[in-house]
Amino acid sequence: MSRSYHIHLLATGGTIAGAGKAGRTSGYKAGSISPDLLIKTLPPLPDYFHLTVEQICSVDSNEINDVLWLSLARRINELAKSDIDGFVITHGTDTLDETAYFLNLTVKTEKPVILTGAMRPSTATSADGPLNLFQAIHLAAKPEAFGKGVLVCFCDSIYSGRDVQKVNTYKTDAFNEQDLSCLGYMRDEDCYFLNESLAVHTTASCFDISSLTRLPRVDILSFYAGAPVDALDFYASKAQGLVISGTGSGNYSAAWKEKIRELADRHIPVVRASRIGHGIVSRDPHFESSENCFPSYTLPPQKARILLSLALTVTSSYQEMEQMFRKY
Repeated sequence: MSRSYHIHLLATGGTIAGAGKAGRTSGYKAGSISPDLLIKTLPPLPDYFHLTVEQICSVDSNEINDVLWLSLARRINELAKSDIDGFVITHGTDTLDETAYFLNLTVKTEKPVILTGAMRPSTATSADGPLNLFQAIHLAAKPEAFGKGVLVCFCDSIYSGRDVQKVNTYKTDAFNEQDLSCLGYMRDEDCYFLNESLAVHTTASCFDISSLTRLPRVDILSFYAGAPVDALDFYASKAQGLVISGTGSGNYSAAWKEKIRELADRHIPVVRASRIGHGIVSRDPHFESSENCFPSYTLPPQKARILLSLALTVTSSYQEMEQMFRKY
Protein backbone atom coordinates (compact mmCIF):
# COMPACT_ATOMS: atom_id res chain seq x y z
CA MET A 1 0.00 0.00 0.00
CA SER A 2 1.21 3.53 -0.78
CA ARG A 3 -0.40 5.32 2.15
CA SER A 4 -0.77 4.88 5.89
CA TYR A 5 -4.04 4.03 7.62
CA HIS A 6 -5.06 5.42 10.99
CA ILE A 7 -7.43 2.98 12.71
CA HIS A 8 -8.92 3.86 16.09
CA LEU A 9 -9.93 1.05 18.44
CA LEU A 10 -12.77 1.73 20.89
CA ALA A 11 -12.93 -0.97 23.57
CA THR A 12 -16.08 -1.69 25.58
CA GLY A 13 -15.16 -4.98 27.28
CA GLY A 14 -17.02 -8.22 26.58
CA THR A 15 -15.85 -11.80 26.20
CA ILE A 16 -13.08 -10.80 23.81
CA ALA A 17 -11.51 -9.07 26.82
CA GLY A 18 -12.58 -11.82 29.23
CA ALA A 19 -10.27 -13.93 31.39
CA GLY A 20 -10.75 -17.06 33.45
CA LYS A 21 -9.28 -20.47 34.15
CA ALA A 22 -6.70 -21.41 31.52
CA GLY A 23 -8.22 -23.40 28.67
CA ARG A 24 -11.83 -23.03 29.80
CA THR A 25 -14.53 -21.40 27.66
CA SER A 26 -16.90 -20.80 30.59
CA GLY A 27 -16.68 -19.33 34.06
CA TYR A 28 -14.74 -16.24 32.99
CA LYS A 29 -15.14 -12.54 33.76
CA ALA A 30 -15.90 -10.31 30.78
CA GLY A 31 -13.92 -7.12 30.28
CA SER A 32 -10.99 -8.24 32.42
CA ILE A 33 -8.05 -7.33 30.18
CA SER A 34 -7.05 -4.09 28.51
CA PRO A 35 -7.21 -3.45 24.76
CA ASP A 36 -3.41 -3.05 24.78
CA LEU A 37 -3.10 -6.67 25.93
CA LEU A 38 -5.58 -7.74 23.24
CA ILE A 39 -3.44 -6.11 20.58
CA LYS A 40 -0.40 -8.04 21.82
CA THR A 41 -2.17 -11.29 20.85
CA LEU A 42 -2.13 -10.20 17.19
CA PRO A 43 0.63 -10.59 14.63
CA PRO A 44 2.57 -7.34 14.13
CA LEU A 45 0.57 -4.93 11.98
CA PRO A 46 2.15 -3.72 8.73
CA ASP A 47 4.10 -0.44 8.86
CA TYR A 48 1.33 1.38 7.01
CA PHE A 49 -1.03 0.94 10.01
CA HIS A 50 -1.26 3.53 12.76
CA LEU A 51 -3.41 2.04 15.51
CA THR A 52 -4.69 4.12 18.41
CA VAL A 53 -6.66 2.75 21.35
CA GLU A 54 -9.35 4.12 23.66
CA GLN A 55 -11.22 2.37 26.49
CA ILE A 56 -14.84 3.54 26.44
CA CYS A 57 -15.93 1.13 29.16
CA SER A 58 -15.11 -2.40 30.28
CA VAL A 59 -18.33 -4.30 30.84
CA ASP A 60 -20.26 -7.43 30.05
CA SER A 61 -22.42 -6.37 27.09
CA ASN A 62 -25.57 -7.05 29.09
CA GLU A 63 -24.66 -3.86 30.95
CA ILE A 64 -24.77 -1.78 27.75
CA ASN A 65 -27.57 0.80 27.77
CA ASP A 66 -28.74 3.87 25.88
CA VAL A 67 -26.42 6.19 27.84
CA LEU A 68 -23.38 4.22 26.66
CA TRP A 69 -24.79 4.04 23.12
CA LEU A 70 -25.19 7.80 22.97
CA SER A 71 -21.71 8.35 24.37
CA LEU A 72 -20.16 5.93 21.89
CA ALA A 73 -21.98 7.38 18.88
CA ARG A 74 -21.06 10.93 19.83
CA ARG A 75 -17.43 9.93 20.32
CA ILE A 76 -17.27 8.37 16.85
CA ASN A 77 -18.96 11.42 15.33
CA GLU A 78 -16.40 13.66 16.99
CA LEU A 79 -13.38 11.57 15.96
CA ALA A 80 -14.67 11.09 12.41
CA LYS A 81 -13.84 14.75 11.73
CA SER A 82 -10.14 13.97 12.27
CA ASP A 83 -7.63 12.10 10.12
CA ILE A 84 -8.82 8.71 11.41
CA ASP A 85 -9.56 6.38 8.48
CA GLY A 86 -11.68 3.77 10.25
CA PHE A 87 -13.00 2.57 13.60
CA VAL A 88 -13.02 -0.82 15.33
CA ILE A 89 -15.23 -1.45 18.36
CA THR A 90 -14.63 -4.49 20.58
CA HIS A 91 -17.92 -5.52 22.18
CA GLY A 92 -19.58 -8.38 24.02
CA THR A 93 -21.62 -10.60 21.73
CA ASP A 94 -24.89 -10.68 23.70
CA THR A 95 -25.96 -7.19 22.63
CA LEU A 96 -23.50 -6.59 19.79
CA ASP A 97 -26.27 -6.76 17.20
CA GLU A 98 -28.23 -4.04 19.03
CA THR A 99 -25.24 -1.70 19.33
CA ALA A 100 -24.40 -2.24 15.65
CA TYR A 101 -27.92 -1.24 14.60
CA PHE A 102 -28.04 1.78 16.90
CA LEU A 103 -24.73 3.05 15.51
CA ASN A 104 -25.89 2.30 11.96
CA LEU A 105 -28.69 4.80 12.55
CA THR A 106 -26.77 7.47 14.47
CA VAL A 107 -23.11 7.78 13.42
CA LYS A 108 -22.56 10.53 10.87
CA THR A 109 -19.64 9.23 8.85
CA GLU A 110 -19.08 7.05 5.81
CA LYS A 111 -15.74 5.92 7.22
CA PRO A 112 -15.73 2.22 8.14
CA VAL A 113 -17.09 1.43 11.61
CA ILE A 114 -16.51 -2.24 12.43
CA LEU A 115 -17.75 -4.12 15.48
CA THR A 116 -16.21 -7.39 16.58
CA GLY A 117 -16.00 -9.60 19.64
CA ALA A 118 -15.48 -13.21 20.66
CA MET A 119 -17.37 -16.22 21.90
CA ARG A 120 -14.40 -17.51 23.88
CA PRO A 121 -12.44 -15.54 26.47
CA SER A 122 -8.82 -14.63 25.88
CA THR A 123 -7.64 -17.40 28.22
CA ALA A 124 -9.56 -20.20 26.44
CA THR A 125 -8.02 -22.85 24.24
CA SER A 126 -8.33 -21.62 20.63
CA ALA A 127 -9.67 -18.22 21.64
CA ASP A 128 -11.44 -16.65 18.64
CA GLY A 129 -10.89 -13.04 19.63
CA PRO A 130 -7.45 -12.54 18.06
CA LEU A 131 -8.54 -13.55 14.55
CA ASN A 132 -11.76 -11.52 14.78
CA LEU A 133 -9.86 -8.44 15.92
CA PHE A 134 -7.10 -8.92 13.35
CA GLN A 135 -9.65 -9.09 10.54
CA ALA A 136 -11.73 -6.19 11.89
CA ILE A 137 -8.69 -3.90 11.96
CA HIS A 138 -7.82 -4.79 8.38
CA LEU A 139 -11.44 -4.41 7.25
CA ALA A 140 -11.57 -0.91 8.78
CA ALA A 141 -8.75 0.11 6.43
CA LYS A 142 -10.35 -1.27 3.27
CA PRO A 143 -11.74 1.20 0.71
CA GLU A 144 -14.42 -1.41 -0.03
CA ALA A 145 -15.85 -0.93 3.49
CA PHE A 146 -16.32 2.83 2.99
CA GLY A 147 -19.95 4.00 2.82
CA LYS A 148 -21.49 0.61 3.62
CA GLY A 149 -22.80 1.57 7.04
CA VAL A 150 -21.76 0.02 10.32
CA LEU A 151 -20.41 -3.50 9.82
CA VAL A 152 -19.75 -6.54 12.00
CA CYS A 153 -16.69 -8.69 11.34
CA PHE A 154 -16.95 -12.08 12.99
CA CYS A 155 -15.71 -15.59 12.25
CA ASP A 156 -14.45 -14.81 8.72
CA SER A 157 -17.72 -13.11 7.75
CA ILE A 158 -18.85 -9.52 7.17
CA TYR A 159 -22.35 -8.55 8.31
CA SER A 160 -24.54 -5.47 8.03
CA GLY A 161 -25.20 -3.69 11.32
CA ARG A 162 -28.80 -3.44 10.20
CA ASP A 163 -29.42 -7.17 9.79
CA VAL A 164 -26.86 -9.02 11.90
CA GLN A 165 -28.21 -11.22 14.71
CA LYS A 166 -26.66 -13.52 17.27
CA VAL A 167 -27.97 -17.01 16.50
CA ASN A 168 -25.91 -19.36 18.67
CA THR A 169 -25.27 -19.42 22.41
CA TYR A 170 -21.70 -20.72 22.39
CA LYS A 171 -20.29 -21.67 18.97
CA THR A 172 -17.68 -19.35 17.50
CA ASP A 173 -19.76 -18.95 14.32
CA ALA A 174 -22.43 -17.19 16.36
CA PHE A 175 -23.81 -14.56 13.97
CA ASN A 176 -25.65 -14.36 10.67
CA GLU A 177 -28.28 -12.28 8.90
CA GLN A 178 -30.99 -14.94 8.95
CA ASP A 179 -32.66 -15.04 5.49
CA LEU A 180 -30.48 -12.24 4.11
CA SER A 181 -27.07 -13.99 4.22
CA CYS A 182 -23.86 -12.06 4.91
CA LEU A 183 -22.34 -9.14 3.00
CA GLY A 184 -19.11 -10.97 2.32
CA TYR A 185 -16.14 -12.81 3.72
CA MET A 186 -12.72 -12.25 5.22
CA ARG A 187 -9.77 -14.50 4.44
CA ASP A 188 -6.85 -13.50 6.62
CA GLU A 189 -6.56 -9.74 5.97
CA ASP A 190 -8.42 -9.76 2.64
CA CYS A 191 -12.10 -8.85 2.23
CA TYR A 192 -14.55 -10.07 -0.39
CA PHE A 193 -17.84 -8.15 -0.56
CA LEU A 194 -20.70 -9.90 -2.33
CA ASN A 195 -23.82 -8.04 -1.14
CA GLU A 196 -24.85 -4.67 0.24
CA SER A 197 -27.66 -3.51 2.53
CA LEU A 198 -30.12 -1.15 0.82
CA ALA A 199 -31.49 0.25 4.09
CA VAL A 200 -30.75 3.92 4.77
CA HIS A 201 -27.95 4.43 7.29
CA THR A 202 -25.34 6.73 8.88
CA THR A 203 -24.96 10.04 7.00
CA ALA A 204 -28.34 9.65 5.27
CA SER A 205 -30.19 8.92 8.52
CA CYS A 206 -32.57 11.55 9.91
CA PHE A 207 -31.65 10.88 13.53
CA ASP A 208 -29.62 13.45 15.46
CA ILE A 209 -28.43 12.31 18.89
CA SER A 210 -26.07 15.22 19.52
CA SER A 211 -28.22 16.76 22.27
CA LEU A 212 -29.89 13.63 23.66
CA THR A 213 -29.09 12.41 27.17
CA ARG A 214 -31.49 9.44 27.15
CA LEU A 215 -33.72 7.70 24.62
CA PRO A 216 -37.50 7.46 24.97
CA ARG A 217 -38.47 4.29 26.78
CA VAL A 218 -39.76 1.52 24.53
CA ASP A 219 -40.47 -1.91 25.99
CA ILE A 220 -40.74 -5.35 24.39
CA LEU A 221 -43.60 -7.66 25.35
CA SER A 222 -43.70 -11.34 24.46
CA PHE A 223 -46.99 -12.84 23.38
CA TYR A 224 -47.51 -16.53 24.13
CA ALA A 225 -50.48 -18.87 24.49
CA GLY A 226 -52.64 -17.51 27.27
CA ALA A 227 -50.65 -14.26 27.69
CA PRO A 228 -52.63 -11.90 29.96
CA VAL A 229 -53.87 -8.73 28.32
CA ASP A 230 -53.17 -6.63 31.42
CA ALA A 231 -49.46 -6.89 30.59
CA LEU A 232 -50.15 -4.28 27.89
CA ASP A 233 -51.66 -1.92 30.46
CA PHE A 234 -48.70 -2.39 32.79
CA TYR A 235 -46.04 -1.57 30.21
CA ALA A 236 -48.11 1.15 28.55
CA SER A 237 -48.23 2.95 31.90
CA LYS A 238 -44.42 3.20 31.88
CA ALA A 239 -43.24 3.32 28.25
CA GLN A 240 -43.70 5.74 25.36
CA GLY A 241 -43.91 2.90 22.85
CA LEU A 242 -44.27 -0.88 22.74
CA VAL A 243 -42.93 -3.70 20.60
CA ILE A 244 -44.77 -7.02 20.67
CA SER A 245 -42.73 -10.13 20.02
CA GLY A 246 -45.61 -12.10 18.60
CA THR A 247 -46.12 -15.62 17.32
CA GLY A 248 -45.81 -16.53 13.63
CA SER A 249 -45.87 -13.44 11.43
CA GLY A 250 -46.41 -11.11 14.39
CA ASN A 251 -49.65 -12.60 15.67
CA TYR A 252 -51.47 -12.29 18.99
CA SER A 253 -54.95 -12.78 20.41
CA ALA A 254 -58.19 -10.86 19.79
CA ALA A 255 -58.05 -9.50 23.33
CA TRP A 256 -54.58 -8.05 22.67
CA LYS A 257 -55.82 -6.50 19.42
CA GLU A 258 -58.64 -4.76 21.27
CA LYS A 259 -56.31 -3.48 23.97
CA ILE A 260 -53.92 -2.09 21.34
CA ARG A 261 -56.79 -0.12 19.81
CA GLU A 262 -57.39 1.42 23.24
CA LEU A 263 -53.75 2.44 23.47
CA ALA A 264 -54.17 4.59 20.36
CA ASP A 265 -56.15 7.07 22.46
CA ARG A 266 -53.16 7.27 24.82
CA HIS A 267 -50.83 8.03 21.87
CA ILE A 268 -48.73 4.90 22.37
CA PRO A 269 -47.35 3.39 19.15
CA VAL A 270 -47.21 -0.41 18.98
CA VAL A 271 -44.94 -2.36 16.63
CA ARG A 272 -45.78 -5.92 15.63
CA ALA A 273 -42.65 -8.09 15.49
CA SER A 274 -42.11 -11.85 15.58
CA ARG A 275 -40.29 -14.26 17.86
CA ILE A 276 -39.55 -16.59 14.90
CA GLY A 277 -36.35 -15.06 13.58
CA HIS A 278 -36.93 -15.71 9.88
CA GLY A 279 -39.29 -14.11 7.37
CA ILE A 280 -41.08 -10.77 7.31
CA VAL A 281 -43.86 -9.23 9.39
CA SER A 282 -45.85 -7.32 6.79
CA ARG A 283 -48.93 -5.13 6.98
CA ASP A 284 -52.12 -7.06 7.75
CA PRO A 285 -55.53 -5.32 7.97
CA HIS A 286 -56.59 -7.71 10.74
CA PHE A 287 -53.85 -6.25 12.94
CA GLU A 288 -53.30 -2.75 11.57
CA SER A 289 -56.97 -1.81 11.96
CA SER A 290 -55.74 0.64 14.61
CA GLU A 291 -53.67 3.63 13.44
CA ASN A 292 -51.11 3.23 16.25
CA CYS A 293 -50.11 -0.31 15.20
CA PHE A 294 -47.68 -1.15 12.39
CA PRO A 295 -45.34 -4.01 11.48
CA SER A 296 -41.59 -4.35 12.07
CA TYR A 297 -41.08 -5.79 8.57
CA THR A 298 -37.68 -7.58 8.75
CA LEU A 299 -36.49 -6.14 12.07
CA PRO A 300 -36.42 -8.50 15.07
CA PRO A 301 -37.97 -7.24 18.32
CA GLN A 302 -34.72 -5.95 19.87
CA LYS A 303 -33.95 -3.83 16.80
CA ALA A 304 -37.55 -2.70 16.34
CA ARG A 305 -37.30 -1.31 19.87
CA ILE A 306 -34.24 0.75 18.94
CA LEU A 307 -35.81 2.19 15.79
CA LEU A 308 -39.09 3.05 17.52
CA SER A 309 -37.19 4.75 20.34
CA LEU A 310 -35.22 6.89 17.88
CA ALA A 311 -38.36 7.58 15.82
CA LEU A 312 -40.02 9.03 18.91
CA THR A 313 -37.26 11.65 19.10
CA VAL A 314 -38.29 13.14 15.76
CA THR A 315 -42.04 12.55 15.26
CA SER A 316 -45.33 11.69 16.93
CA SER A 317 -46.96 10.64 13.67
CA TYR A 318 -47.74 6.94 13.40
CA GLN A 319 -47.60 7.17 9.62
CA GLU A 320 -44.13 8.72 9.67
CA MET A 321 -42.94 6.08 12.14
CA GLU A 322 -44.11 3.28 9.89
CA GLN A 323 -42.31 4.85 6.93
CA MET A 324 -39.14 4.76 9.02
CA PHE A 325 -39.60 1.02 9.49
CA ARG A 326 -39.75 0.64 5.73
CA LYS A 327 -36.75 2.93 5.19
CA TYR A 328 -34.32 1.95 7.94
